[in-house]
Amino acid sequence: MKNKKDSIEKEEINTHVSERKKKIVGDLGNLMKKKTILIAKIKNLPCSQLQEIRKKLRGKAEMKIAKKNLIDFALEHAKNPALKDLENYIKEDSALLFSDEDAFELSAFLSENKSPSKAKAGQEAIEDIKVEAGPTELAPGPDISVLSSAGLKVKIEGGKIAIQESKILVKRGEIVSQQIAAILSKLNMTPFKIGLEPEAAFSEGKIYVGIKVDKEENITKLKQAFGKTIAFAVSIDYLTGETIPFVLGKAEMQGKSLYSLINSANSEQAEQTATEIAQ
Repeated sequence: MKNKKDSIEKEEINTHVSERKKKIVGDLGNLMKKKTILIAKIKNLPCSQLQEIRKKLRGKAEMKIAKKNLIDFALEHAKNPALKDLENYIKEDSALLFSDEDAFELSAFLSENKSPSKAKAGQEAIEDIKVEAGPTELAPGPDISVLSSAGLKVKIEGGKIAIQESKILVKRGEIVSQQIAAILSKLNMTPFKIGLEPEAAFSEGKIYVGIKVDKEENITKLKQAFGKTIAFAVSIDYLTGETIPFVLGKAEMQGKSLYSLINSANSEQAEQTATEIAQ
């Protein structure tokens, strides 16, 4: 009787699971055989932008969006038990990317394919938002008071409002207010970038968290570090292909300074000798 009851309960459960949901879980399970599974946040991402990213990912990764419970179910029943730990990073606004590429390469691709976006009230500034001095397309009128209320110095030039001095309206880490968001919109400024935000990834048996890769930012940091390293290497006369021109230049300057010092000393000595003879 117990086996019969269990069988009936299983039949009832299966009856309540639609074929569409079964297909979604099945598709997810098949894709989980890929080298990389990346979880990305899609909160506040417009549908049009999402579709554009999906097109750009063709041939690189396949993107799937499903309800959290279906994703969790697929992870729990995947052939690789290690995948179950990804459940900790799945949210209702998550998308899954399946790829044979490295997780960090995929993250860098997502970073490169973000689109400029206008500021919204409540957003945190990821960097200083600065209004540069110069002309605007705004006609004289109420907007003069609106811009002035934010501390911007304005004047009329050529029948348009012009910003007299550059000013940071929102510092990095600060929250954009409704007033500032409205002003930035009037000025047609797009200080933010929107796209898929990587949260975590499973690649080659490991889970990686905090895998955001910003190539532009990293290149800038590398250039700054390279400049400091070159300066230090030149200061200790460490010779490499990169430092030799600077070391030779430094040696030439020091040689000229030494030559001037010797000439100056010789001149003083000659003058003193002449004085002594005259006496």
